[in-house]
Amino acid sequence: MSVNAPQLPYSFRRPHMQIGIIGLGAMGSAMAKNLAAAGHEVRAWNRSGDGIEGVTMLDTAAEAFNADAVLTMLSDDEAIRTVVLEPNLLGGARAGLVHVVASTISVAFSQGLVAAHASAGIGYVAAPVLGRPDVAAKGELNILVGGDSQAIDTIRPILEVIGGRIWPMGAEAPTANAAKIACNMMITMAIEAMAEAVVLTEANGLSREEFFALILGTLFGSRSYQVYSANIARSDYRSGFKATLGLKDLRLAREAAGAAGKVLPMLDAVHGRMAEAVEAGFGDQDWSTMAKFTLEN
Repeated sequence: MSVNAPQLPYSFRRPHMQIGIIGLGAMGSAMAKNLAAAGHEVRAWNRSGDGIEGVTMLDTAAEAFNADAVLTMLSDDEAIRTVVLEPNLLGGARAGLVHVVASTISVAFSQGLVAAHASAGIGYVAAPVLGRPDVAAKGELNILVGGDSQAIDTIRPILEVIGGRIWPMGAEAPTANAAKIACNMMITMAIEAMAEAVVLTEANGLSREEFFALILGTLFGSRSYQVYSANIARSDYRSGFKATLGLKDLRLAREAAGAAGKVLPMLDAVHGRMAEAVEAGFGDQDWSTMAKFTLEN
């Protein structure tokens, strides 16, 4: 290359990386496919053993830590504790590795991960994401990133493939987890708000479709309102983000509120409504199924 050649911006100079992935659910699989398609060497471990094209499957989760970076997309604190911490996979990690946890986990557990990674001498970045599997498949997730700036720079090529936008949340990894929990809490509040609004408008002769056309075209045109108003309008809650996971995230929000010494009345209300949906046997349906308990009871 000529010494006078212009330097490309960092985002266009993505180095080839060896990436381990732990967890190939709908979100993890989409991330793995996109990373492999971008030219990275992707090796993955999944508890079910299911594989995906273009990704080398590993026999053990420990092997994933023999890489430049590991991306974990497991369901909750306990899954990460069982798969990663209890077998001490951090102790056997390749020198210089950065562990990226994209799961929605508790603030307290993220604080523990900071300490565990510091003790093991490896990098840790919290990178929870906003977006459903269809958004992940397009590589357009919003990624909330917290942690050491050098560690974040190391794994930026990963983030730029799986995300449409990267939102810096500061040098403390748990801050990103708090932000993700707060976002999910607000989505459930939006679902309940729409359900309660429909109770009022349907009782006075306005159809759900007409009311949602109004609010989407005026006050509330965001993606969350678009997606979940459609579910409510059709009374179709069959697939999506499971209500059991929504209830877990609301529990994490209540724990964070308690740690801050605060009582959040709206949070308590939507937690109770989501718990009703799960207890009634709708835990595997989309979390917007909580709306039916407002509309039908």
